[in-house]
Amino acid sequence: MGRYVIRRLLQMIPVFIGSTFLIFFMVYALGDPVAALFGDKAPDPAVAARIRAELYLDQPLWKQYLHYMGQILTGDFGTAFTGQPVLELMGDAFPVTLRLTIVAVAFEVVVGIVLGVVSGLRRGRAADTSVLMVTLIVVSVPTFVSGYLLQYLFGVKWAVVSPSVPPEATFAELLLPGAVLGLVSLAYVTRLTRTSLAENARADYIRTAVAKGLPRHRIVVRHLLRNSLIPVITFIGADIGALMGGAIVTERIFNIHGVGYQLYQGILRQNSPTVVGFVTVLVLVFLLANLIVDLLYAVLDPRIRHV
Repeated sequence: MGRYVIRRLLQMIPVFIGSTFLIFFMVYALGDPVAALFGDKAPDPAVAARIRAELYLDQPLWKQYLHYMGQILTGDFGTAFTGQPVLELMGDAFPVTLRLTIVAVAFEVVVGIVLGVVSGLRRGRAADTSVLMVTLIVVSVPTFVSGYLLQYLFGVKWAVVSPSVPPEATFAELLLPGAVLGLVSLAYVTRLTRTSLAENARADYIRTAVAKGLPRHRIVVRHLLRNSLIPVITFIGADIGALMGGAIVTERIFNIHGVGYQLYQGILRQNSPTVVGFVTVLVLVFLLANLIVDLLYAVLDPRIRHV
């Protein structure tokens, strides 16, 4: 196991370099950060040249990237065009988005797997049909529609929760935004769990367990569910990074100044250091989440061994 983890960590290095370089290239090579800094006003050539030299933008792109990676290794993600260090923006944005993501993942895992199990064990019955219809509706409705609808019902009409969320929001205050963020993923988890259960229910090892007279709950929990969760865990692992980076709509609806908000502001104002810095950290989140998912395979299925 230890050698497998080390090998996977080494494999993550070229993936990280390739991903970050692609991001760096798209942000810096396909736009002019200095022109974006001045907006509609044309900058003085001498001032523009001085700023480019200070930001290392007068060098070839590969040298800019090496300079940027050298800064990251020392914990310096650069300075936003507002004058605030990107690391400070991350310190304010990532904690609240991390809490929001935890709530969303817990919501989609608990509710999604339970609904998937209920639907998978009752295929063709009323419960199965109802779950499939509800998940189809959830997938079809855009997040901004469901978000504003739930915000109006629970936050305005019924006044159960606050319509907006403060920056220091607790897990309890993030329940509604987390549910909105994880709603579409919950539908996919439900359908994926149902499909996986239906496939494994016809497997030989399940028929053997039934023939041995094992209790139904033990067959479902110890044998059927554990093997059926492998594709679900794969989806959830990839979904963690997607939720953190794709929370732009949810964070804007509930006025959460998290990662999605900072990315939106950075793209809107063409604040290149902010966009590149935040996406670089999200790449690390994706890679680590996939590593954890691979390690969980051996926990769910003892036949899988990492060597």
